[in-house]
Amino acid sequence: MDLVSGRVAVTGATGQLGGAVASSLSAAGLAQRLLVRSRARAPRLPGVEVVTADYADGDAVRAALRGVDTVFMVSGAEEPERLAAHRTFIDAAAGAGVTRIIYTSFLAATPDATFTLARDHWHTEQHIRASGLRFTFLRDNLYADQFVLFAGADGLLLGPGADGRVSAVARRDVADVAVAVLLAAVTAAPAGSPHDGRTYDLTGPEALSLAEVARTITEVTGRPVRYQPETVAQAYLSRAAFGAPDWQVDAWVSTYTAIAAGELCTVSGDVERVSGHPATSLAQLLAGG
Repeated sequence: MDLVSGRVAVTGATGQLGGAVASSLSAAGLAQRLLVRSRARAPRLPGVEVVTADYADGDAVRAALRGVDTVFMVSGAEEPERLAAHRTFIDAAAGAGVTRIIYTSFLAATPDATFTLARDHWHTEQHIRASGLRFTFLRDNLYADQFVLFAGADGLLLGPGADGRVSAVARRDVADVAVAVLLAAVTAAPAGSPHDGRTYDLTGPEALSLAEVARTITEVTGRPVRYQPETVAQAYLSRAAFGAPDWQVDAWVSTYTAIAAGELCTVSGDVERVSGHPATSLAQLLAGG
């Protein structure tokens, strides 16, 4: 297939989500530009131009995005200055002549969200809105792919999640939605894409308690996993041994307290509506289906 020039840029292509999106776009015959921090780690794909730029380096971003119409913006690495870097990137994108940003946000992002990192996402969304750029926000929930990693070597899934439920989403479903939105942007009429100005809640097909998550992991993988609720104080104490900075421990613990608060239990049909296929359940994901 001849590669179609859609003047699309994909960020985060050295990571799992950005890499999956870049691979699918290439397979669909779309030429693209990949913005990465490490050229050596960039995927080798047909019709791909690789440029290096850090979100916090406005000059480099402007140079990297010249001639680009649409940017798939994967949220930056979790660190204290992430929001400032996001704002620099958005301003540089607008300055380079970009007209549209598709941004990976977070479910129930608000300025006072229980999950501390969701607050950055809300402020990033507001900055994109204020920029005047066309936008689509992909508000994905926690990745179901990570749940197996949450359980320690002892098989305990520890956290102050109480009896709350979480509609975790498969990373591949988020990638499929992003690809559908990007392809629609490339073929959009001058009036715009049907996804412009839309916010999509990307979740799994069901909301599970953490006890049900542990039971599903056990049943599908054969690895014994059990959920053991903690108090918030116990959660901070059990994570102190990792030596992580305070902001990161706050984020880890607030993942669970957001579940307990009922902020991550929404079940949406947006994955199927946009991608064309049903959302993947945790059991299906673990079984490789």
